[in-house]
Amino acid sequence: MWGNIISVIEKVNDTLNGIVWGWPVIILILGTGILLSVRTGFLQLRHFGESLNTTIVPTLKGLGKKKAKDSRLQSVSQFEAFATAISGTVGTGNIIGVVSAILTGGPGAVFWMWISAFFGMVTNYSENVLGLYYRKKDEKGNLSGGSFYYIAYGLKWKWLAYLAAIFCMFAAIGMSGVQTNKISGTLAEAFSRATALQNSDTVKLIVGIVVAVVTAVVIIGGIKRIGRVASLLVPFMSLLFIVLALIAIFMNIKNIPTAFSLIFTKAFNFKAAGGGILGYSFAQVIKKGMARGVFSNEAGLGSSVIAHSASETREPVKQGLWGVFEVFFDSFIICTLTALMFLTTFDLNTLSADKEDSVMSMTMFSTSFGGVGTALFSVILPLFAFTTVIAWSYYGEKAVDFCFGWVKSEKRKYIVGAFKVIYVLLIALSSTIHSDLIWAIDDTFNGLMAVPNLICLIALSGLVVKITKNYFARKKGSDVEPMLSAYPEMNKEFIEDIHTENAEMQ
Repeated sequence: MWGNIISVIEKVNDTLNGIVWGWPVIILILGTGILLSVRTGFLQLRHFGESLNTTIVPTLKGLGKKKAKDSRLQSVSQFEAFATAISGTVGTGNIIGVVSAILTGGPGAVFWMWISAFFGMVTNYSENVLGLYYRKKDEKGNLSGGSFYYIAYGLKWKWLAYLAAIFCMFAAIGMSGVQTNKISGTLAEAFSRATALQNSDTVKLIVGIVVAVVTAVVIIGGIKRIGRVASLLVPFMSLLFIVLALIAIFMNIKNIPTAFSLIFTKAFNFKAAGGGILGYSFAQVIKKGMARGVFSNEAGLGSSVIAHSASETREPVKQGLWGVFEVFFDSFIICTLTALMFLTTFDLNTLSADKEDSVMSMTMFSTSFGGVGTALFSVILPLFAFTTVIAWSYYGEKAVDFCFGWVKSEKRKYIVGAFKVIYVLLIALSSTIHSDLIWAIDDTFNGLMAVPNLICLIALSGLVVKITKNYFARKKGSDVEPMLSAYPEMNKEFIEDIHTENAEMQ
C-alpha cells in the first residue's frame, strides 16, 4: 500500500515539477535577474568591492570584539543573520546537488549555475533590500520580514503573500527532508564501507532521530540561538571543505583545462540524449543547471531574506550587500570547487546518469584521500546539511507566523510551536525516504515559492533602485532623508538610531 502511495506521489510531482521548472519559470528567474541588474547598473559588478568591504572584511577584523546590543530590538548581528542565511544556502546542494547536476545534466550545467548565480547576486540583493524595508516589529521588539511581507505591504497583494508563505512552509519541510535524507544516506554509506555491512533503513532512522533531537534543541532558542550556532559552524565547515577541495583539485591539476573545456563546450550542447558525454540535450543542461543553482544559492526563492530581515542593521542596502556576497560565496566558490573537484577526479566517459549522487560525492573524496576522505566527507556533509535544516526551520516558522498573523500572539505561539514539533518529527521520518523523490518534491516547492517572489521583485524593482540611490547618495554626502523603512514611525526611529550611532563613533 505504501509503495502505491509513493508511486502516485511521484507521478503527481513529476507532472507538477515539469510545469514549475518549465521554460516559463526558467525565463522568469533569468529575466528578473537581468532586469534588476540593468536597473541597478549591474550593481554586482560596480559595488562588488564595497560588498566585501562593508560585510565580510569588517566582520573578520572584528572577530572577538563584543558589540553592545540594542535592548529595544530582539535581533541578531549582521554576521549572525548572514550566517543563518548562508547556512540555509550552503547545504547538500553545494556538494551532492552539483554532482547530481553534472550526472543528470552534464558538465555544461555548471555554466548555467554560474549564469544563475551572476544575476542571482542582484536578485538576492533586491530581496534583502525589500525585506528590511518592509519588515515589521512586534510589541517585544522582534523583527520579521520576508517575501510575504513585501508582497503583502509593498505590492499589496495579500492573497499572493499568503500563497508565498504556504509554499515556504512546504519548501521548509521539503528542504529539511532533503538535507536529513542526505545525512542519513551518507552516514549509512560510511558505516557500510567501514563495516562491510549493507546499508540499512535502521541506521538511517537512527541518524534521522539524532538529527531531529539536536535540531529541536537548537530551534527552541529561536533566531538568536540559530544565529549563534550558524555563526560557529559555517566558517569551520566552509573552510574545511575549501581546503580539502583545493588539495584534491591540485592533486589532479593537469585535468583542470579539460574540466573548464567541458563546462563551456557542453553548456551549449545541442546533441540529443544519447550523444556526447553522458548524452544530454541543451534543454536538459539548462534546466538542471538553473534548478540546482537556485536550489543551492536560493536567489529568487525569497527564503534567505527571512534571516537577513532579523538583522540589527537599520540600512536595507547594507544587508543587501551581504546578499551579494552570499550568492558569490555559495555558487562561485563552494559550488565551483565541487564541480572542479568532481570533473578533475573522474573520467566522465566512464560514468552514467544512473549513478547515485550521494555515493559519487563520497567516492570523490575517498578517491582523493582514501579512508580519511570518507571520514572527512562524513563530517562535512552532515554539517552542511544540519545548518540548512536549522535555518529552514526558522523560515518555516516565520511563514506560519505570517499566515496566522490574525491570531492573538499568545495563541499564535502555540501554532508556531506545533509547526516546530511537526518539523522535527518529519526530519526523523524523511531519513528513510528514497532520496530522488524527496529531492524532486522540494524542487517543486522551491519553484512554487519562487514565482510570487519574482513577480513582486519585478513590480517593485523601481523601489529597489530608489532605495539604492538614496543610500549611495547619502554616502557621498547628499542631504536627503534616509529610506530605511516603509513605515513612517519605524523610519523615524531608525534615522534617530543612525544619528546616535554616528555621534558615538565621532
